[in-house]
Amino acid sequence: MPIKSMHNVGIVVEDMDATIEFFTELGLDLEGRAPVIEGDWADGVTGLRGMRVEIAMMRTPDGHSRIEFSRFLAPPVAADHRMAPVNALGYLRVMFAVEDIDDTLARLAKLGAKLVGEVVQYENVYRLCYIRSPEGILIGLAEELGQ
Repeated sequence: MPIKSMHNVGIVVEDMDATIEFFTELGLDLEGRAPVIEGDWADGVTGLRGMRVEIAMMRTPDGHSRIEFSRFLAPPVAADHRMAPVNALGYLRVMFAVEDIDDTLARLAKLGAKLVGEVVQYENVYRLCYIRSPEGILIGLAEELGQ
C-alpha cells in the first residue's frame, strides 16, 4: 500500500525559542511544543538509549506540511551538518512558496537570516533563493511569478 501523506520533516536545532520565532516570522504556525520527551518508547523509536529531547511541531499555513524541531538534551549531538554546502549528501533544504520574496527576505534578515547566493529568476516562472537561518538551516524561497 502506498503512503497516505508526508507527516513531517525533522530538524535538530540548538536554540528552540529562536527557531520558533524565526519560523513563525516565515509564516509557520506552532502546532505544539513538548518540553521533555523521554522513556522506553522514545529510546526504542530513535535507537538512542537515555534519550531526552524537547520538540516543537510547526505547520505551514495551508495545513498540509509540518516541520518537527528537536533539541536534544541527551545524548549529546553527534554531528553538525548545518553549514554543509548545497551539494552535500543527505538532508539538503526545505523550500517554501512565498508571496513576496523581497519582503520575506527583509523580515527574516532582521532575525539573522543570511542570503546564500543571490535572488535569481527562472524564466518567467519563479524568483528563487536560498537562505540560512540563524541556526544554519538551509531554506529555499520560491516566489511564483505572474500570479
